[in-house]
Amino acid sequence: MLIEVHMLKNYAPSNLNRDETGSPKDCIFGGIPRGRISSQCQKRNLRLSSFLQDSIDSEHWGLRTRKLAELVTEELKKKKVAEEYLPIIKKKLTGFGNKDGKESKDELTAQIMFFSPADIKAVTEKILELIAEKKTLNEFEKIKAKDLQSSLKDAGRPITVDIALFGRMVTSEAFRDVEASMQMAHAISTNRLEREFDYYTAMDDLLQKGEETGASMIDDVEFNSNCYYHYFNLDVDQLVDNLKGVPDIPDLIRKIIPAMVKAFAFVNPSGKQNSFAAHALPSLICVEVKEKKIPVSYVNAFVSPVQANRNRDLVAASVDRLAQEIDKIDRKFQLDIKNRWWFTTQEEIKAPDKCKAIETLNELISDLEQVLKGAV
Repeated sequence: MLIEVHMLKNYAPSNLNRDETGSPKDCIFGGIPRGRISSQCQKRNLRLSSFLQDSIDSEHWGLRTRKLAELVTEELKKKKVAEEYLPIIKKKLTGFGNKDGKESKDELTAQIMFFSPADIKAVTEKILELIAEKKTLNEFEKIKAKDLQSSLKDAGRPITVDIALFGRMVTSEAFRDVEASMQMAHAISTNRLEREFDYYTAMDDLLQKGEETGASMIDDVEFNSNCYYHYFNLDVDQLVDNLKGVPDIPDLIRKIIPAMVKAFAFVNPSGKQNSFAAHALPSLICVEVKEKKIPVSYVNAFVSPVQANRNRDLVAASVDRLAQEIDKIDRKFQLDIKNRWWFTTQEEIKAPDKCKAIETLNELISDLEQVLKGAV
């Protein structure tokens, strides 16, 4: 089963996702400059959102970090491992995520990695086993980081929901790669990108009359305002397969997927929000369920940028354009859609033909939960 979510969200002036120069990210689509929010930005905001974090127990969430040494030594302290072992263990663990097992000068791994609680437990237990086997600190110190990493080869340890959703790719034998069950597109604007700059100053509160006048600091920040098309798809069978070994998989999935849709609707990127407070709700959410796994993005609805006019604003025009694209794809390709829900704040716009129009987001979530009960 494949679940696809399409969303339109209109943002006020903002700088939601910056590039290396501090400018809002952009791209060319249809030969026209567009605003862009990267898939990485969206995934991180989803993963850390309270909607997902609160939907299931914390044991089902992993950590994405370079601080493996810190995580493991904290567990070893609980096991009363002698203090003199800890600096040596930390040094060896920095060689993880490096195929040559090269240790670093700091206490960080060479690459950032996703860890499940089972991964941390496995590393901790292996180190305890080696401490007991080697008997002396000098003997233990002779163990190479590369050999320690190889001895922990993952033969199928249970992973967490976030790893199962977003995948994991590492250059370490100790942690297996995981194929992501979810694909997230870069969100792009339905409208042509217009760049703007805010010239701003900071004034010294303690300046007295007659003292030096003028600003104590001058700077500028780039921003824009766009209506974005967002899209992701979720392969439910891949998600089930990824979670092998985890208890109560059906119950877990029936909780996490509705929470994912809610998070997608309510969570916004955090970039420059203290400066712009660009918190927006979606103008449209379309959710589709397919038995045949043929993912389809409707982004080509916007290959020609949408423009506001005297009869219709940018949001309404974008919703209408998307509805037309869905009808066109249905007519031309006749894909088998098991369920399709259409929720929008633009109620005057006709919904696509083969869908169920929904009045509230809660109704959409409830319908999706019923479908999952019968399918997972």
